[in-house]
Amino acid sequence: MRVAEVIGTVTLSQALPELPPGQWLIARPLPLDALATGAASAVEAVIAFDELGAGLGARVGLSEGREAAMPFHPRPVPIDVYCAAVLDAVVAEPAEAAGA
Repeated sequence: MRVAEVIGTVTLSQALPELPPGQWLIARPLPLDALATGAASAVEAVIAFDELGAGLGARVGLSEGREAAMPFHPRPVPIDVYCAAVLDAVVAEPAEAAGA
């Protein structure tokens, strides 16, 4: 699971009937140094399906790959990134301090 910040949403003209009601988020994953220092992330943004109602600027937990489709099992759905959690707070230490 990766922590990301919601930076936008995607609007669709049609949605798959296999998917429950939800929204598509544009989320930028945050590496540990960005979480610890508040620095901007240079990681490429991803599009994630969200049923939880995360808003702009929210920190979320993303599951990716096959695990992203597991909440819909046994229905096959074309999802590669899923918003699994909306985070209230994130506490992170710089990488050099974490090993001490």
